[in-house]
Amino acid sequence: MEELTTYDGTVHSIIFQNQENGYTVLRLLTEEGEVVTVVGCIPCAAPGEHLTVSGVMEQHPQHGEQLRTVELERALPEDEEEIFSYLASGVIKGVGPATARRIVDRFGPETLDVLETEPRRLSLIKGVTERRAQEMGESFRRHMGLRRLMEFLARHQLPPVLAMELRERYGDAALEMIRANPYLLSADGCGVEFSLADEMALGMGLAADSSQRLQAAVLFELSHNENNGHVFLPRDKLVAATCQLLECESELVERALEELTERREVICQRIANVDACYLRRLWEAESSACVRLCTLLAADADRSAEAGRVIDDIQRRQGITYAPQQRQAVELAARAGVLILTGGPGTGKTTTVRGIVALLLNMGLDIQLAAPTGRAAKRMSELTGMEAQTVHRLLGMSWNDATHQLTFQKTEKEPLEADAVIVDEMSMVDVGLFSALLRALRPGTRLILVGDADQLPSVGAGNVFSDLIRSGRVETVFLREVFRQASESAIIRNAHAVNLGQPPRLSNDQGDFFFLCRREADRAVRTVVELVEHRLPEKMGVPADQIQVLTPTRKGPAGTIRLNRSLQQALNPPSPDRREIQWGERLFRQGDRIMQTRNDYNVVWEKADGTVGTGMFNGDVGKIVDIDPSGEFLTVDFDGRVALYGVEQLSELDLAYAQTVHKAQGSEYRCVVLCALPSAPSLMVRGVLYTALTRARELMIVVGDDAAIRAMAENDRQQRRYSGLRWRLAHSGDGEKV
Repeated sequence: MEELTTYDGTVHSIIFQNQENGYTVLRLLTEEGEVVTVVGCIPCAAPGEHLTVSGVMEQHPQHGEQLRTVELERALPEDEEEIFSYLASGVIKGVGPATARRIVDRFGPETLDVLETEPRRLSLIKGVTERRAQEMGESFRRHMGLRRLMEFLARHQLPPVLAMELRERYGDAALEMIRANPYLLSADGCGVEFSLADEMALGMGLAADSSQRLQAAVLFELSHNENNGHVFLPRDKLVAATCQLLECESELVERALEELTERREVICQRIANVDACYLRRLWEAESSACVRLCTLLAADADRSAEAGRVIDDIQRRQGITYAPQQRQAVELAARAGVLILTGGPGTGKTTTVRGIVALLLNMGLDIQLAAPTGRAAKRMSELTGMEAQTVHRLLGMSWNDATHQLTFQKTEKEPLEADAVIVDEMSMVDVGLFSALLRALRPGTRLILVGDADQLPSVGAGNVFSDLIRSGRVETVFLREVFRQASESAIIRNAHAVNLGQPPRLSNDQGDFFFLCRREADRAVRTVVELVEHRLPEKMGVPADQIQVLTPTRKGPAGTIRLNRSLQQALNPPSPDRREIQWGERLFRQGDRIMQTRNDYNVVWEKADGTVGTGMFNGDVGKIVDIDPSGEFLTVDFDGRVALYGVEQLSELDLAYAQTVHKAQGSEYRCVVLCALPSAPSLMVRGVLYTALTRARELMIVVGDDAAIRAMAENDRQQRRYSGLRWRLAHSGDGEKV
């Protein structure tokens, strides 16, 4: 925990203030007569007001020593000169120094009360009309509303920046809404732990057995487990988890669950002999996906009469001969409304997709290519020679500020103008995105889903790709043959060995696969840094920016937190010509490789050709190209999409010299260095090791504990995800409502 320094004082001057996000740089005149520079989210700060601010002292490369705000208490000015300074600073729209002086001269110490409660009295001042008086009063009330919201949060040890997020979400009524229902703080988008919201609610007098508290806990458990990949929770597990969270009797939780069910905030349905409890939007996504997929499956898509001749022509033009499974997949693309193509590295997925594209084009079909991430879409474009987009961009993603929900332009009302859609890296697609994609397809549109079913499942809820395959309802081609050229790669041979439960061959005579035994974390970290900084660039000709370090875990002695600090120090050390900014325990510096750690649909980006869009997604990787001198903004380049990040968004960013294997899904790198040491049991599994190995295109270096690596290969334990899609599809034709 960082050591906090506390100062009491009066705001002397405002150096900088961003009205949209509240980021402020000010000079504080302390009670001891010292002037301290304070930075942080302090909306509506103005000279003359009193602050008690606690924070961390930092050294800014341009502005010297400053206090980064962590906790804040504030009080309005009381004497007339302080009130004048406060109003003259421009905190009220339309009030400058001259008007401020006339107001204070007329009302003295009562000025602020008059502004808030009796603004009509301002019209007694020469030059102030009744309309202007009302406008000044309204501006001051809005100003005070935000201040009081901040003060309310501060009393409960919540960060000031949260006030801006709540104001954006709930408007001027934010404080009243939070007072009425503190559990809104633990809802999506606010990020406050349920325990803190619960403590606040109980402290405000809410009864421990109140329906509001019980229902909020049930919804929290469902949302929390959505983040763990579950689409629903079995009723008994949901009740037990909620009882444990609140330390209450199950009867109370059952009653709250019934009330939520009656209002259809929670949907309960019998799924595969389980009483499944869904958040409504997840139930709608899953059930809608099933219905729409079944419609596509039932459509007459057979256009295979000439397929054989066309495939022969494609083989001649491309100078290849398809393996039997590859040819089967291309032929099925002419006949099936929905097709799944799956296989590991080196089994010819790319060649097969090229064949499918050529066949569909020959049939005169309009094709759209998509993938879940920008990097995967870019790779798909390079491999097929056709434009590919992210699924979000294909669907016309936007963020609805009114409902605070993700929306898509392309739906059944305005569907995609495509005859066929091919989606790569399907293992990364969650149930919500899959449902949105299906909504955007016209009846009869062909859908081809491509991916590696043995990779880790999506970050979001569901196990869509695996569920589709295991349902038995969708035509599926498994590419199992590893082609001769691919089999010459030790990376591919070892990946397939791991997938069969065999440990990778840990010897250094394999050409593109090397193992360095380091059983101690300190030695492993030092070796990783040496490899990236010197050995690989100097001896193998691989520059550091084409090397990606992976590790199973974020925390621990060899997790991404420690590795990133070490790699940043080695690859992008402090320099007078590189500005930097501290955010909590993270230090960001110009030139750093960084990652977006959660979806933010409001980030605006622009390409060099003038294309503008919105949205950055969990796992997107970029580079900090600039930090403005005030330290308020970062300019980040995400593979040609340049975005501006305010300081309040820094919590969404992290260094990306090292990534967890989960975050690296869907990406491919010229060289991967995997740091593999014993970690949490849930991470020491085959899927993590297999996914790590399949991220490397040309060179794979494993640094770590040979025993841990062998244990991962042998451990096929998979964390169960509660999902009903497979069951729904399997039962969609037997007359049972799904």
